[in-house]
Amino acid sequence: MNQSPSAILSWPELVTTALLGTDRRPLPGPDAAATLLAQAALRAVERRAGLCPGPAAPRPPLAPEDHREPLPDGARRRLAMLLPDRGSAASGGVASGGAVGGAGNLANINELLPQWLAAAHRQGYRVPADLVPPLLDAARARSELRADAVALAGPLGHWLAERNPDWRYALRTPLDSDSAEADPVLWAEGLFAERVTQLTRLRRQDPDAARELLRATWSAERAEDRLLFLDALQERLSLADEPFLESALNDRSKNVRLTAAELLSTLPGSALAQRMAQRARAAVRLVGTADGPRLSVHPPTGCDAAAQRDGIAATSPTGRAERAFWLGEIIAATPLELWATDFGPPDAVLALPVSDNWRSELREGWTRAATRQNDAGWARALLGAPDAAAETPGAGAAKLLTVLPPDERAEWTAGFVDTHGLVWAFQLLVACPAPWTAPLGDAVLRALAGAARSGGSYPWNYNGVLGVAERALAPHAAPELDRLAADADSAWAEMFTRLAATLRLRATMFEELGR
Repeated sequence: MNQSPSAILSWPELVTTALLGTDRRPLPGPDAAATLLAQAALRAVERRAGLCPGPAAPRPPLAPEDHREPLPDGARRRLAMLLPDRGSAASGGVASGGAVGGAGNLANINELLPQWLAAAHRQGYRVPADLVPPLLDAARARSELRADAVALAGPLGHWLAERNPDWRYALRTPLDSDSAEADPVLWAEGLFAERVTQLTRLRRQDPDAARELLRATWSAERAEDRLLFLDALQERLSLADEPFLESALNDRSKNVRLTAAELLSTLPGSALAQRMAQRARAAVRLVGTADGPRLSVHPPTGCDAAAQRDGIAATSPTGRAERAFWLGEIIAATPLELWATDFGPPDAVLALPVSDNWRSELREGWTRAATRQNDAGWARALLGAPDAAAETPGAGAAKLLTVLPPDERAEWTAGFVDTHGLVWAFQLLVACPAPWTAPLGDAVLRALAGAARSGGSYPWNYNGVLGVAERALAPHAAPELDRLAADADSAWAEMFTRLAATLRLRATMFEELGR
């Protein structure tokens, strides 16, 4: 193309010609379209060559100051050892310093990191700036670390999260979990996770305000969101929530209706609980026989609309016979005080003969009721003595344990382990808070020693129990583990040595934190 610069159209003129077409805005030459493209190419190069740099963006504000106490030097070095390499954090990689600190080459560092973070958070420390990025990376890969990690990272963590989308989860995790107030803008416009967090925190501080916040938008929420929001009301539940929950029994979502009914059943004074009590009295009666008093059980023969509104499904979702299912649902939602009023204390009720083999349905329903209503008296009666408990206690026993005080849980579980060993004890051990009491820890060690001597089992059969032991077994058990390792075969010796190393490292890291 051999044209003088003055013969070439300006960029706006070229744009106009392209929009209108060369038929309406003809250009010189045999091929108007080719001329248009050639001139556009020249003007594009000219525009780029003459482009001046734009104004520099303003400097970002400095991160807010954090006046909390810094980590002690030893604790700072320990955190650097526990955190994964930044390159492996996204895939859940192990800590880079696994061999640091003597026992570190054997200890389960991935198990120790959440314990370290929780302890440092309780002490009120802040993490040094250079460790905040790897800490946020680790919490991104492991969601169970996030609450403690974000708290330890403090305002610097939030400042960094505003500039790195990989850490945006930190912006949805409040720094101060002890204060809360309703934020209408966040509630109306926030992400779902942010809204759940706000509702949960507000519920802890002001249950009535949390409920009214949810009520204001309830009808506009999606069914799956309503269900999860309803779960947040479990904390600090009271009869003040009954009108809202009673209205939720008419919700168009079946799962929402069932959840509302379960929440109401935990309130013995609620209208739903009293309706269930009427059904229970009709189904279970105390009758006199030649052999003495007996519980006569007549489960309902149908499930009417009123029962369905109260959370009883018309068909069993578990495959159980429908009458047995309906009976279990009624017993689980009935106030336990009904049985004390009508039949006597829990031990006496459980000792009564039951007609027509309905005993298992009654016990299962009472187990669920004791857990829902947090009734320690019924929990003790249903658990019975640990040496008389079934060898396979199931999830129900673990739930009953959570109703008892921590020391009583540990005592019962120690008796169970001494009688039955560890094969079926995992859920029971999880129900006992860390650190375990000395009797429970000793019982677990005796059971592990017996399993190692038996020759018919292997350490990997106890992986779940060992994982709990790494969190909950007291450090003073380490010498006994050393002794067990010296007498065991190679597989068991390696397990005992690793567990002892984990306990010692846990004790060391707590000392470094000043606990």
